[in-house]
Formats: sequence, C-alpha cells, structure tokens
Amino acid sequence: MRVLKFGGSSVANAENIKKVNEIIKKSAQQDKTIIVVSALSGVTDMLLQSGTKAADGDEVYKENIRTIEHRHFEAIKQLIPVAHQSHLLSLVKKSINEIEDICNGIFLLSEITPRTKDRLASYGEWLSSQIIAASLNYSSFEITWKDAKELIVTNSNFTHAEVDFEKTNKKIRSYFKEADAHTFIIPGFIAVNKKGITTTLGRGGSDYTAAIITTALNADILEIWTDVSGMMTADPRLTSNAKVIHHISYREAMELSHFGAKVIYPPTIQPVMNKGIPVWIKNTFAPDDYGTKVTTEIDKSAEDEENIVRGISSINNISLLSLEGGGMVGIPGFSRRLFGALSSEQINVILITQSSSEHSILWLLTVMIPIKQREQWIKYLKMKSS
Repeated sequence: MRVLKFGGSSVANAENIKKVNEIIKKSAQQDKTIIVVSALSGVTDMLLQSGTKAADGDEVYKENIRTIEHRHFEAIKQLIPVAHQSHLLSLVKKSINEIEDICNGIFLLSEITPRTKDRLASYGEWLSSQIIAASLNYSSFEITWKDAKELIVTNSNFTHAEVDFEKTNKKIRSYFKEADAHTFIIPGFIAVNKKGITTTLGRGGSDYTAAIITTALNADILEIWTDVSGMMTADPRLTSNAKVIHHISYREAMELSHFGAKVIYPPTIQPVMNKGIPVWIKNTFAPDDYGTKVTTEIDKSAEDEENIVRGISSINNISLLSLEGGGMVGIPGFSRRLFGALSSEQINVILITQSSSEHSILWLLTVMIPIKQREQWIKYLKMKSS
C-alpha cells in the first residue's frame, strides 16, 4: 500500500489535475493507493481572506467568493463530461452558498473566531477532492471518496488542532479494513473534534493528513507530489547552482524544513519517522524525475561521499531580539517572564544564545508581523517582561 499526497500547485487547475489523474492511475496499477489532496492553489488563503474582510466590514469578500466559485466551476467544466456536470455544479453551488452565509454572519458581527476560520478553510480541500474523484470516475477509473472528518479526530485547538492518535488510528484502520475498494481519495488538512465540529491541522496540514494515514496503516511509502523535483541543496531562487538531494535522512530533512526548506514540514516527517516509513518527494510536472527519498539511513553513494554539507536553508522575515542590562543579574525567573510574554503572543523562538554571564542574552525570533510594526512589538514585549 502507498499513500500519495498532492499539493495545491499540483491541483491548481484542470490542466494540472489531468496530470495528477495520470499519476494516480499509474500508481494504482502497482499497489492499493490512498490519495490525499490539498485545495486548489490559493483557495484556502482566499477563503480566510474573505472571512477577515467580512469581519473588517469590507464587502470585497463577496468578490472573493465569486472568484472561488468561478475557479471550481471552470475546473468541473473542463474535467467532467457535460452530461454529468449538473450534480457536481450543484454541490459546489451549495458549498458557495454556505460560505456566503458564514461570511454574511461574520460581516454582521464584525468578528471572526478561530472556530469560524476552520469552518471556512475546510471547504477548499473538501471541494477539490470531490472534483478530482469525479473526474477520475468519469474517465472510467474507479476511486472511492472518503471524508477526512470521518477518520481524523482532534482536540478543539482551532486552526492548529492536535490529533487524538488513539481514536484516529482506530477509525482509519477500521474503515480501510472493511473497505473493498482499491483506490481512495481523501481531503487533507481537515478533521473534527470530539463533538464533531470541524477543525484544521494547521500549516502543512494536508501533508500531515497523509502522514497520519500512512502510519496508521503501516503503508509501504508516503509520496509527496509537489511542483519541484525534491529537496535541494539551496534555495534555487537564490542560488543558481542548487541541485536536487536524491537521498536524505529523516533528521536532515527535519532540520532543513525547520530552518526554511518549504518542500515538507517537520510535523509531516515525525509520524513516519517513528515508524521508519520512507517519504518520497516527487514532481507532478516531471514525474519521471527521481526526486528526493527520505529514509532512516542513507545508502552512501559516490555523490553522497563528495558532498560533506547536505544542504543549506534560509528563513526570511525574522527578528533578532537582544536583551541586556545590569537589572538581569542575579534576578531569578527573568527568562521565564520574557519567554512567557513571547509565548502568549505565539511568537516562535528558533535560536537562543547566551553569554557566559547573566548580563546579556540574545534571542533569534521568527515573528510574523509587518516590519513597520516591529518597534511597537518590541516596546510591548519590554512592557510584558518588566
């Protein structure tokens, strides 16, 4: 058994989805296959932006919703035979009406909550997976659609829910043990809490969905299909001679991902790493390229022996916060107060250095805020830690 995950760029439009469908058909000839898909490229951002605009009283959200509707309609018209389009068009229209109702409510209240954000964001994967499943079925390829909300259970930490693996694994194993189909398609990113309320898995959520299913079923391999031919030795946008890394260990992949390589996300690697299941990063638009294979141990080749450094990654938009002064010397709990202030604002600390004395501490922080507001945030942090 193998699990294939296709990202937003791979399913951005009808033309790309046709390429995805060919990859799925080829894979299904070899093994029992489970497909996990993202939303059409950019749709999740547009859904969340619609909610934010509505909360701000900006009626631009209505134009966003029309754009989302148009993109899905166009995909259906290009992928599904005319005689079979009506059911799917109605399904999309019903979802768009629900999205409109949610945004209209947000507009009236001038407020959007994390729970509402999850409800809005969930429509992207739900719709894309329905369209892809229908396009395959109408091309004489049998595939079974399964809602991830019937398989993955989380807590109620909306927008970044934590998986209840005991319940989730039980549901996944039970369903696939009884199902007699050969190929399945599942929307990524979305789940439910114990009360059945929609949640999402956060950044890289579709990758995470695929990893959860892979480990629950002890699949042979997880393939992540994207728009590049694997992880590279450096960012090709910054370095002209960057090369694809054909083999890499779990630990190296996690380090590169944590420090800026965006092909995969560390939470995706963790479940499969614990089980020792290989991850293969492949290019939807160049399926014959080898890509990058992530495993526990690397088979040393001549190429590997020559490259002492596996890869170099970088992170943009970070802030360097330096804190020093005599007032820190001999005062217990000072660091706790500062890190507590950072934590309360969900600011991620990626590197800490400290001098040999208590007089000076240096923190390297990833802060997702506009550069113009940086001084305002530093003043706030000083106030919170004082």
